[in-house]
Amino acid sequence: MNKHSGFLSDSAPSPLEKVGVRPNSRRTFIRNAALLTLGLSIPNSLAWAFADKNQRYKIAVIDLMILKRQKLSALPLAKELGADGLEVDMGGLGNRETFDNQLAKPEVLQQYLQQSKELNIEICSLAMTGFYAQSFATRPTYKRMVQDCIDTMKALNVKVAFLPLGVQGDLVKHPELRPAIVERLKAVGKMAKKAGVIIGIETALDATEEKQLLKDIGCSAIQIYFNFSNPLKEGRDLHQELRILGKKRICQIHCTDEDGVWLENNTRLDMKKVKRTLDDMGWKGWLVIERSRDRNDPTNVRKNFTANTRYMKSVFQ
Repeated sequence: MNKHSGFLSDSAPSPLEKVGVRPNSRRTFIRNAALLTLGLSIPNSLAWAFADKNQRYKIAVIDLMILKRQKLSALPLAKELGADGLEVDMGGLGNRETFDNQLAKPEVLQQYLQQSKELNIEICSLAMTGFYAQSFATRPTYKRMVQDCIDTMKALNVKVAFLPLGVQGDLVKHPELRPAIVERLKAVGKMAKKAGVIIGIETALDATEEKQLLKDIGCSAIQIYFNFSNPLKEGRDLHQELRILGKKRICQIHCTDEDGVWLENNTRLDMKKVKRTLDDMGWKGWLVIERSRDRNDPTNVRKNFTANTRYMKSVFQ
């Protein structure tokens, strides 16, 4: 509302203006004040319902890693594990022209949308994990695969997809593939930008080299899907890697290490220090639990992922 509407006077500032609130933000100020008052009066047990949407860091699990690849039952399991969201896989690839994507079926898609809403479990990203073992650099139908993923993202209102370059696309071991991968990611970037989504890639490169790779691709729709375990297993400084990339180049994070111990018992991954680094960078978004399973009981999904989810929330929320 402007000051010529008759609600505010030209000659004297209102009480809100005296404390720095502009006239056109008066309604916002009043609404926020009301919400604050309400927040002070509600019990702690209900506070999550009001704060969740504005949570700076959210914690997710992966349907593939909780042994529920493209299964609707992954959503209630994610809820049981204490997660805020779920990364959903696009399905197997093998020798197919595209992913074995059950979400391409309208009835399955609708079930996912309904369950997600009812359980308040967000689908934070889609994962093209078929490229872990298959070659993104040489597969002739890569555009169809990526387009199928983008179409599914739009149907689910998901903004980030995970694309690992994998074993056959390892640019450290196979630097000769770089020109082909750059050209293909340029094409994928155009597809993603047109659709208003982001494709997050995982590479074997260090942060400085990834920064140069993104520069060579030259598209803001291609970013890095960071994985804590990559610098750790190579003996690189995790915090320095994060800072080199910066908040605008990291779309999402796989926030675990290799299997062996739970996150809370991992001596080479100081999660509280990681939070300080991410806070200092100004980064916010989804932290997605991938591994860090107890080596003595690696298939116990509920035990491993409940423990890691609980710990991540204790640090980041």
